[in-house]
Amino acid sequence: MRFRMPLEDISPGTYPGQHCQLNAFMYTPHPMNNYKRFRYPSQIISHAIWLYHRFTLSFRDIEEILACRGIVVSYESIRQWCLKFTPAFAKSLKKKQGSLGDEWYLDEVFIKINGKLRYLWRAVDQDGSELDVIVTKRRDKKAAIKFFKKLFKSQHMIPRKIVTDKLASYKAALDEIGSNTPHITDQYKNNIAEISHQKTRQQQRQMRQFKSIAQTQRFLASHGVINNHFRQQRHLLKAKHYREIRDRAFEQWTQVTCVQNLDTRK
Repeated sequence: MRFRMPLEDISPGTYPGQHCQLNAFMYTPHPMNNYKRFRYPSQIISHAIWLYHRFTLSFRDIEEILACRGIVVSYESIRQWCLKFTPAFAKSLKKKQGSLGDEWYLDEVFIKINGKLRYLWRAVDQDGSELDVIVTKRRDKKAAIKFFKKLFKSQHMIPRKIVTDKLASYKAALDEIGSNTPHITDQYKNNIAEISHQKTRQQQRQMRQFKSIAQTQRFLASHGVINNHFRQQRHLLKAKHYREIRDRAFEQWTQVTCVQNLDTRK
């Protein structure tokens, strides 16, 4: 059962209902020269990337949002910023997020890439935080083994249980890799994983379909990490606790992106 916890009982960087750490220790970034030779300040670049991955917006939407604030930049520049900087930002955030949940919920879904049907495999924990994703051409035993190996390698832990649908490839893959983790296939038990695909569907429509498996994998991997970082499960928290945790998330984002946003609260 979820519960509310007084702010003084929340250890630095953690919050109830979520197993990841937002700021368990201060992260001092190394000097970053990636912004050199870019025409716009680092604050604008990082903010555009945050908008794109935090909300379901197109590059043209972000161009218009920035134009409203007097910042004239083309949507193509925003696209290039996302391609260049997002993987590095996501990698740094993933290193700092700490351990996620010990219950894994897996599901696979059809997605259309360049007019062809492909399969998106996704794993989330009991709080809905994304653990890993992979895109494959098939959903057979070989693809499931590839996904499980990638998942175990990225999480560095053995889960308490694994919940999937009744696809036979899951059981065959777990048997093949010798996993002793309890495997549950009861109906409706993995609804949390099925719901996690909704944001991908929304983003896919906004992007007017994905273009290739590599592009899809690259985008979704970074997209999930950034959204994990800013998921505070607001419905479980009091307003003052939520704001405190949200501020910590933004503080770490500015550290990872090596920029300092202007403090408008003073």
